Amino acid sequence: MQEIATLVRLGPVEGFVSGAARTWEVSTLTLRVLWRMITGEASVKNIAGPVTIAEYAGMTAILGITAFLGFLALVSVSLGIINLLPIPVLDGGHLMYNLAEWIKGSAVSERTQLIGQQLGLLAIAALMLLAFYNDFARLLG
Repeated sequence: MQEIATLVRLGPVEGFVSGAARTWEVSTLTLRVLWRMITGEASVKNIAGPVTIAEYAGMTAILGITAFLGFLALVSVSLGIINLLPIPVLDGGHLMYNLAEWIKGSAVSERTQLIGQQLGLLAIAALMLLAFYNDFARLLG
């Protein structure tokens, strides 16, 4: 089997523009997949946990440093996008509270924040359980 690779050298400005464009592509792809899962167009079996991520990291490491770093960048951007979702325990939740305070003109009550944090934590725990379930189902099935 013959491997074909193309080496592309970019200057600092072109590299920055290319990297920003690729980050945008991965960000929009992550949001589209999440939306498709919410609407039922994509399976929640696509959610992977640390076991699957480690498996793919190992596979890409075998392929070489470029593939491995590309995979790490993909995971980092995806996690960054997920962190910005309006779930109270995440950074996006804090932004949501700040936006609510700005619109309302006063602070969100501590009780509302506490309920939001509890619901957010429950949502994150459910997603983690789903991710681990999917990981082990892939391993065993």
